[in-house]
Amino acid sequence: MPIHLIWGDDYEASNREIEEIIQTVIDPAWKSFNYSQIDGNDPKQNLRALEEVQSAPLGSGGRIILIRRSPFCNGCSLEIAEKLDQAIKLIPDNTHLILNNSNRPDKRLKTTKLIQKSIQSNSFSKEKSFILPLPWDINGQRNLVINNLNRLNLKMNHETINLIVESIGHDSSLINTELQKLALLAEAINEKSNTNKIQEISKDLVIQLVENNSTNALEIANLLLTEKKVTALNKIQSLLNSGEPALRLITTLTGQARGWLWVHLLDSEGNQDVKEMAKLAGIANPKRIFVIRKQIQGKSLEALLELMKKLLKIEVSIKSGTNPIDSFKDNLLTESKFLTNN
Repeated sequence: MPIHLIWGDDYEASNREIEEIIQTVIDPAWKSFNYSQIDGNDPKQNLRALEEVQSAPLGSGGRIILIRRSPFCNGCSLEIAEKLDQAIKLIPDNTHLILNNSNRPDKRLKTTKLIQKSIQSNSFSKEKSFILPLPWDINGQRNLVINNLNRLNLKMNHETINLIVESIGHDSSLINTELQKLALLAEAINEKSNTNKIQEISKDLVIQLVENNSTNALEIANLLLTEKKVTALNKIQSLLNSGEPALRLITTLTGQARGWLWVHLLDSEGNQDVKEMAKLAGIANPKRIFVIRKQIQGKSLEALLELMKKLLKIEVSIKSGTNPIDSFKDNLLTESKFLTNN
């Protein structure tokens, strides 16, 4: 009766873990019979999942019941909790129950205690958490990059890792995508040099594949800061048409706006230690503080807050399914001028 409790807001890593379990447990020829994905937001589907998990697999391989947005460790009805208590004792040895939720399990709940006790008593069961570092947690972002490098058998020096962090931030999916591109390029370089050594990714290589798109996005951010909205929108349209992921673009823009806000606030408090400012602002390279100061010269705090608010609304709109360019237009063209200090 293996149970896998997988939680955290790093959806890329969580989904990768789930996919590895599926590939290990299920015979592809029998997947249509032995794999079910359930929406945990629907009580009826949860009840169905608890019935299915009591069934042994058909044919060869194992069986998997995956419950996305699982309620069992974060609050569910008494009826579902009682059904779980009954079902958990009847799960066959080769049927796996995967419980996935972005939230941390509530250890006070009886259902959480029951699940964690079952995990501890079964060597094939496990609990894994995948949590994204906060935007200002530079060490956490570096570790996120390092973990992906280790998984892809790549090497980077400290300076190059910082460049990845500055260019992408804590977007696990984008980090994984860009590192996979670098892995392919490193493999090609190895084939040319006839070496099987782990290829160290150079800073120049990262600049070629990652920073070019970020530089375009930073140019757009500067246009927005100076109220050149139409020019900015034209460049946004061009980037999107060339295949730039909308969420990567908005991630870079919000990262730049967040840096502006932090530096403005810290400057207003009289903080002159650029290393300390960079640490608090989540900026890997302290020298960027001097550049940011020039960029925001004459801009008010209200102006920067207004820009950040619009960018966050765009991100929510895109994630809600709105066409990306419409999201940018609807929010950037609304009337509210950037304020400047006198």
